[in-house]
Amino acid sequence: MHPLPFCWSCCCLLLLFFLGVQGAPVAPSAAPEQVHLSYPGEPGSMTVTWTTWVPTHSEVQFGTQAAGPLPLRAQGTVSTFVDGGILRRKLYMHRVTLRGLLPGVQYVYRCGSFQGWSRRFRFRALENGPNWSPRLAVFGDLGADNPKALPRLRRDTQQGMYDAVLHVGDFAYNMDQDNARVGDRFMRLIEPVAASLPYMTCPGNHEERYMPGNTEGLWYSWDLGPAHIVSFSTEVYFFLHYGHHLVERQFHWLESDLQKANKNRAVRPWIITMGHRPMYCSNADLDDCIWHESKVRKGLLGKLFGLEDLFYKYGVDLQLWAHEHSYERLWPIYNYQVFNGSQEMPYTNPRGPVHIITGSAGCEELLTPFSLFRRPWSAMRVKEYGYTRLHILNGTHVHIQQVSDDQDGKIVDDVWVVRPLLGRRMYL
Repeated sequence: MHPLPFCWSCCCLLLLFFLGVQGAPVAPSAAPEQVHLSYPGEPGSMTVTWTTWVPTHSEVQFGTQAAGPLPLRAQGTVSTFVDGGILRRKLYMHRVTLRGLLPGVQYVYRCGSFQGWSRRFRFRALENGPNWSPRLAVFGDLGADNPKALPRLRRDTQQGMYDAVLHVGDFAYNMDQDNARVGDRFMRLIEPVAASLPYMTCPGNHEERYMPGNTEGLWYSWDLGPAHIVSFSTEVYFFLHYGHHLVERQFHWLESDLQKANKNRAVRPWIITMGHRPMYCSNADLDDCIWHESKVRKGLLGKLFGLEDLFYKYGVDLQLWAHEHSYERLWPIYNYQVFNGSQEMPYTNPRGPVHIITGSAGCEELLTPFSLFRRPWSAMRVKEYGYTRLHILNGTHVHIQQVSDDQDGKIVDDVWVVRPLLGRRMYL
């Protein structure tokens, strides 16, 4: 379902570009920094990525025992990255993929070389196949300043509450600022989460600085339990100095990927997308989503490569967005029409996709207010710092909860989306 290995390799590079660079100490260090995990889509695997300030060997030592020697070894690659700031700081990006991992088993690892090792981290290998229940933390717009949700996300991670993280665009605000020193702080902040869970991303508008103009790494997909998850770029609709061809290439890739995923519904019934800028929102600002003919929804010139018709055609179940610094849940919707399953149970057998906007993890730009009057397609609005928990229970049930950091972890939204196994290929 995903164009591995080349797409994931590009995505890992993209992740590094998005997640910035670690500030160079006075004496260049071989000690690993910015350690984070990602899932390359291959069952029984996990990719470890880190940076150093001098070229070194790339190795991960790992095992299943918390103490004592780490008997397993994996080697990888190193590449050079030069920051675009005036100081032109150079760092070395290391990438090692661990394979042959036992599903559901906890591993201990460290990364580096004989010149310097990281501390030990732990992660749990993902289960294989469709018959398990992934638990995800979902959010966007998390900054190095005012990262309100991060302490609670760390605690959740330490308690083993999640199997993966979906960061729906916008990191640090911005990674490249102050010769990437903002990225320095951000990577230090997220490492307790990102080095323990696969930290999966999509590009946001604050990633324009290093957004490549010629790679499918801007979009990719992978299978996770009973779900097929698709990450794509909304930014290709806005940063058109990269050329209209990126919009077209992504659109055709999405159509091909969704077509394959739709045919595989018997194995993985859920199709979930993640993109930064939403099609709809009811915030009091001038963002694309407040306009009736938003670019993401309707495409270029209101008619070219719009995503709403595409996602509706292939029966996408859940669409995850961010960008607005708030939380908003929509009724099942298509073309501004509400398609609830029924009045009593609107999310049971919905006749249109469900949209969740979750961009309130915390950043320097603070929260985004809502318009005075709620739109008829808006089901729930929360102007509080927080993040979303997504539990893909099985092939028919998905549980969505919004955690409020302002209210000390209180669940301020709680909804189940239920779709039968039959008739999932399209909305009728």
